[in-house]
Amino acid sequence: MSGRRDMRTTSHSLRKSRVGIAIAIGVTFGCLFALFLPHGLVSFYFYSAPILTRTISESNAQAGSASCESSERINMLKSDLVEELEINSELERQIKELTEKLRLADQRKDHAQKQVLVLGKQQKAGPFGTVKGLRTNPALIPDESVNPRLAKILEKVAVQRELIVAVANSNVKEMLEVWFTNIKKVGIPNYLVVALDEDIAKFCESKDVPVYKRDPDEGIDSIARTGGNHAVSGILFIIFIEIQTSSP
Repeated sequence: MSGRRDMRTTSHSLRKSRVGIAIAIGVTFGCLFALFLPHGLVSFYFYSAPILTRTISESNAQAGSASCESSERINMLKSDLVEELEINSELERQIKELTEKLRLADQRKDHAQKQVLVLGKQQKAGPFGTVKGLRTNPALIPDESVNPRLAKILEKVAVQRELIVAVANSNVKEMLEVWFTNIKKVGIPNYLVVALDEDIAKFCESKDVPVYKRDPDEGIDSIARTGGNHAVSGILFIIFIEIQTSSP
């Protein structure tokens, strides 16, 4: 009996000690929570939530800022590309112009060299019988680049490099009409009217007559418009040289 009573006493004391330990642990954890979380778990959640939200907002703001900077950078690059393309096209245009000028300069140089070869060596004066006779009108080498518009007309009307030319202004309009009417009746195709004023040019075009009007030149045009036969004959040499040098 005494042994059974001792076992009960021992188990009762162990139970009391366990309860005491549990209470001590609970008090200890309570003190720790009170120390580190004075506002409780709910307050800790609501306190940490704005921090997390602010962190996310800052991350989103940084991402948005990076996106804006990226789009601005792309726009700047596009603008620079367009500017570079414009500069490139302008340089290409200038290169084409310079190339064309160089080509024309080479043509003129070749033309001048050929003219020198045709004219030959210049003869000096000397005793009778020692100097060879020279041609009064040396040959001219045609150059279509001198007057492309006239060269195009001559290509159509000049048959075997032969051409009948009439130079006229409004003072001889009736005589000109008689002239080209008779030529048409005979059937001669290789003729050309050099119009000295706008009225004659339009008149010939209305009659389906091949016509050429020189580029404006005040020094010659003033004589060509109002001058008579004798005044106009003074500029015939200039016109014939143009035709001869432009013939294909």
